[in-house]
Amino acid sequence: MKKIKVHLGGNSYDILICSNELNKLGPCLKRLNIGRDAVIVTNPGIKKLFGNKIERILISSGFNVKFETAPDGEKAKSGKECMRLLDNISKLDTGRRVFIIALGGGVAGDLAGFTASIYKRGVPYAQIPTTLLAQVDSAIGGKTAIDLRAGKNLAGAFYQPRLVFSEMSFLESLPKKELISALAEVIKYGIIKSPDLFEFIEKNITKILRYDKKCLQRIVYECSLIKARVVEKDELDNKNIRVILNLGHTIGHAIEAASHYDKSYNHGQAVALGMLSSVYISEKLSLIKKKDASRIRNLIEKAGLPVNLKSTGIKKIMSAQSRDKKFIHGKNRFVLPVSVGKVIVKENIPEKLIKESIEALYESKKG
Repeated sequence: MKKIKVHLGGNSYDILICSNELNKLGPCLKRLNIGRDAVIVTNPGIKKLFGNKIERILISSGFNVKFETAPDGEKAKSGKECMRLLDNISKLDTGRRVFIIALGGGVAGDLAGFTASIYKRGVPYAQIPTTLLAQVDSAIGGKTAIDLRAGKNLAGAFYQPRLVFSEMSFLESLPKKELISALAEVIKYGIIKSPDLFEFIEKNITKILRYDKKCLQRIVYECSLIKARVVEKDELDNKNIRVILNLGHTIGHAIEAASHYDKSYNHGQAVALGMLSSVYISEKLSLIKKKDASRIRNLIEKAGLPVNLKSTGIKKIMSAQSRDKKFIHGKNRFVLPVSVGKVIVKENIPEKLIKESIEALYESKKG
């Protein structure tokens, strides 16, 4: 078991990365003394795969267990689902010590974390991420949110988990599409902070796509460490440090919102397209060398991620990105790569150039 400490004063917690050590989950939670009654927020598919085993482990450590299932996919991150969850927890929480467990991917983590942040003005919660994307990114850092009609993650809170328990064996049942989706976030970490990680992915992409355990464990550890260190410096995303984690997300979130969170693009696919948009802008502003831009494009394509847009209209994407929460005082903010391993944050990117960068994603299809 590998441990990464996220140092946030009173909000500090551990990220535990392990393989075939799920039996240690109960004792780890017990040591935290965060409650006796666990409400596990998950979806039906994850519950079917792992629910019984986790329930047995927790009961053997003296916990009471209650499952709350939400629909699979982004539609679970709605006000309706959040209120339903709050009502069900309140019915259970009579003279008990309730805490919440997010079991699943980023959607379960967001819904469970946001619900934990507002129920009784905050109850403890733990993250048990079952997808690669959640293990390397969304389960860490305390950003919790639900979606509004106008856009993704517009109602949210910073609320840190008390534990992130990343069990590698969960990934064995991960569909190939979800593995590929997660690689967008993995590649992102290489671009923003680690040339070594980026090169490792380049050299081992075939093994990674075959679920090589050692490769995946290294990826989870290195990405978790990068995110932990960034979050430590800027927990509330107000020091212009944590914003680098949003590489590809401005246009990525806009693509998701413009396609109404249907099956056109999952999160990773949208972020990959968003990163390509950022690379285009960087090239036009002479911020990145052609060699580095090509390496990024090539790795995204080799990972099986999309390199061109389909169906979703430019006007809808432009409209969605204009409502992005990363706008400050009416100015847009883009994270732009300047090399593999380094990015900068630029404000007030001309609307014409943003539109051009999206159009280029359609043109790559024609080419």
